[in-house]
Amino acid sequence: MTHEIAVIPGDGIGKEVMPAATDVLADTAVDFEFVHAEAGDATKAQRGEALPAATRDIAADADATLFGAAGETAADVILPLRSIVGSYANVRPARAYPGLDAINADTDLVFVRENTEGVYAGIESEIADGVRTLTRVVTEEASEQIADFGFDYAKQNGYEDVTIAHKANVMRETDGLFLAVAERVGDERGADYDTALMDALAMHLVMHPEDYGVVICPNLAGDVLSDMAAGLVGGLGLLPSANVGSENALFEPVHGSAPDIAGQGIANPAAMILSAAMLLDHLEYPEEATRVRTAVESVLESGPHTPDLGGDATTTAVTAAIRDEL
Repeated sequence: MTHEIAVIPGDGIGKEVMPAATDVLADTAVDFEFVHAEAGDATKAQRGEALPAATRDIAADADATLFGAAGETAADVILPLRSIVGSYANVRPARAYPGLDAINADTDLVFVRENTEGVYAGIESEIADGVRTLTRVVTEEASEQIADFGFDYAKQNGYEDVTIAHKANVMRETDGLFLAVAERVGDERGADYDTALMDALAMHLVMHPEDYGVVICPNLAGDVLSDMAAGLVGGLGLLPSANVGSENALFEPVHGSAPDIAGQGIANPAAMILSAAMLLDHLEYPEEATRVRTAVESVLESGPHTPDLGGDATTTAVTAAIRDEL
């Protein structure tokens, strides 16, 4: 079977790390057809829109999408793309790898983030001069869907510790609903889980990340906590992510377009390649996904390393090393 993959490099280092991911995927035993498309700042400057209709159609029709990074137009690109593929769950693993300086070498976290609502619903208003509001949307349906996904993910991937993050002591109606629904889902399954106020959880994750496994989060909390976890394991250059829908999905590194290093050829390709490994899992090629992850982990342990990890290797050199391992 040939799998059609939409390839959208985007801006900045997205253009530099994307070839690493497609080259690694091409080295596997899976048959891929890569369909390239444009989006981002440069696309907006050239065409007047950051996400052209042709790119939307390619992502909608593909079996999955690989996305690199977006610059100033991020909200105009990545949020619509997540919607186009029907994504309701954002999965962000954060692991400590041998050979790298991690705050805690036992860190192995997965943030399962609600991906459709919360403060990212985009409902903002100026109600008076100098007064602006943001409407936070939380529904029972979306809360149940992300809780189901999170508990399923933990069971399927061998995580015993599940934590539901919330701020229901202050946001009593919205996070109160999210918490109540997630607890109900856990109870109906007979699952073991804990709940934690997201601010206190942030502190405990830094101090004792080894005590946590899967963290089920509302949208904004998942965004913030997963970025914080990147600092525990060595930086955003190591964090992949998956945006999962019922029939389609989009895979992207957690890092942004990094304009400070864009064009220098020193971007870390690990997160992009690990995102490609998540794509292989999604398409039900677990053995190939494991091969890719093992190759990345071997190079992270022994080198070469890009400057963000203390080395002086180029993106191309690290990619070549990973392909050699594969």
